[in-house]
Amino acid sequence: MNLPDIDPGKPVLIAGPTASGKSALALDIAARQGGIIVNADASQVYGCWRVITARPSAEEEAQASHALYGHVAYDAEYSAGHWLREVLPMLRRPDRLIIVGGTGLYFTALTEGMAEIPATPPAVRAEADNLPLEALRAALDPETASRIDLKNRARVQRAWEVLKATGRPLARWQDDTPAPALPLKNCTAMVLNSDKRWLEARIRKRFGMMLEQGAMAEIEAMRSRYDPALPSCKAIGVPELMGYADGRLTLEEAEERAAIATRQFAKRQRSWFRARMKTWHQITLG
Repeated sequence: MNLPDIDPGKPVLIAGPTASGKSALALDIAARQGGIIVNADASQVYGCWRVITARPSAEEEAQASHALYGHVAYDAEYSAGHWLREVLPMLRRPDRLIIVGGTGLYFTALTEGMAEIPATPPAVRAEADNLPLEALRAALDPETASRIDLKNRARVQRAWEVLKATGRPLARWQDDTPAPALPLKNCTAMVLNSDKRWLEARIRKRFGMMLEQGAMAEIEAMRSRYDPALPSCKAIGVPELMGYADGRLTLEEAEERAAIATRQFAKRQRSWFRARMKTWHQITLG
């Protein structure tokens, strides 16, 4: 791995697709230079999933300080705004941060700024939940529609909710974004890029490791609380293994569906990184 020079006095950002080895790299940097490893993965914030979301193990957490992993309840609302508000005080501390994850929106909120949009009222959220994706898309203004992934329901619904709740398009809010909390010039920012076949092999291997490490125990612990509408329950592997636990899928079917979902997710991640992180250090893997 051909890494750039890493200044031990500056924060480090490590972005990359799922299963690309981001956490291992963060741990290596922390071991050599010190620092607190901070999670920037939307699925790894939930306390109910350690194995399924590939959060650092207890042994790995013992090797370096970790933050923002598994600290959110399964049914709690959590967004890029919540994450940014938790990270900002940490940037003012003397400890150097090593921020690692695959949620591109978290990184861009940190390094490009984030619009201060009012919270969505529950009634508006409930209305949006009951509308089909096509209806949500149709209501968006052209400028907002051009900036988001129109196949991603969460992104489209968020844009619809902002418009409905505030009367202003999301694009207008974004144009009023304040200055970033951590400009790229003040940190070492890296994106891990991988060969598709290399990543596919790692994805499939990781599924088997998840089962060996106790994924089904996590599923059983959450079966009575499982709600497919909750963001925490949309983590890749959860719907598939719930289907297996309920007898709707064989283990082989669950594995194949999870592999397909992970591959599609990794593709969306790479698209985001290519579009929004062109000036980051590009690290080639595999």
